[in-house]
Amino acid sequence: MANEPSSSRPENPDRMKILLFGKNGQVGWELQRSLRPLGELVAIDRHSTELCGDLADLKGIADTVRLVAPGVIVNAAAYTAVDKAESDIKAAHLVNAAAPGALAEAATAVGAWLVHYSTDYVFDGSGTKPWVETDPTGPLSVYGRTKLEGEQLIARHCAKHLIFRTSWVYAARGGNFAKTMLRLAQERDTLNVINDQFGAPTGADLIADVTAHAVAQVTAGAKSALALSGTYHLAAGGETTWFDYAKHVVAQSIRAQAAPESIVKNINPVATGAFPTAAQRPHNSRLNTAKLQATFGLSLPSWQQGVARMLAESQAPQI
Repeated sequence: MANEPSSSRPENPDRMKILLFGKNGQVGWELQRSLRPLGELVAIDRHSTELCGDLADLKGIADTVRLVAPGVIVNAAAYTAVDKAESDIKAAHLVNAAAPGALAEAATAVGAWLVHYSTDYVFDGSGTKPWVETDPTGPLSVYGRTKLEGEQLIARHCAKHLIFRTSWVYAARGGNFAKTMLRLAQERDTLNVINDQFGAPTGADLIADVTAHAVAQVTAGAKSALALSGTYHLAAGGETTWFDYAKHVVAQSIRAQAAPESIVKNINPVATGAFPTAAQRPHNSRLNTAKLQATFGLSLPSWQQGVARMLAESQAPQI
């Protein structure tokens, strides 16, 4: 594609190479921006032809790692169809578990760091306290179980790894919950939105920027870099429900005079059971990010700040 912001093959042997899988996903697209200043970025996805970026091809992605010989591998690809995974277990396991395991082995073989993204779905969603990294896991769905197994295989096979668990990811590019709510608010008088699931909407841009910051630290050459290896929770500050999130984006749109006059009149809170799904959703998706912030010297913004930026970008004229 002529407008892709990075190359799909290595060119300069003197710069650190960063191999990115899943370049066109929500997080992958932002990573192309944030990672590029750190080295030579080789960005691919499952449609790439010169290098294999299809996580369903375990030998192919391992061969790609050996060919590129990167200093850092960033895996932003995943099987994310949460409900479909309940009946498509083999494919979900291949992409979310077996592939990260293969990447971990390949990363170790070339001496690379492996960065991977996981999810709050590895927990059972009980309680009200934000989850810390050492809390017992207990996924409720195939998606959660396969993502957890991917984490475990990475930890087992690659000493130099960063696993970022995140939740409620959105981006200005493509579809997301906020855009859906704004569209429905222009079409319906009443919206019913779930009010018993708690989390923090987290922008793909924030995830990408934190990733670049962490990668810069672990590749800076310090002897203590290996001590930074591990699992971290990465989410925007604060918490909300889908119901309050919907109310917030509609109110913001009205304030910005970006919504038409025929706006929704009522937004009603409902329980999760009002919208039956194949996969069970966790009620508590709160993530405690203290370890991430302390380790890498970060201060994460509130979820409202990120959503405001996303709405502004979504409504800006496309150039």
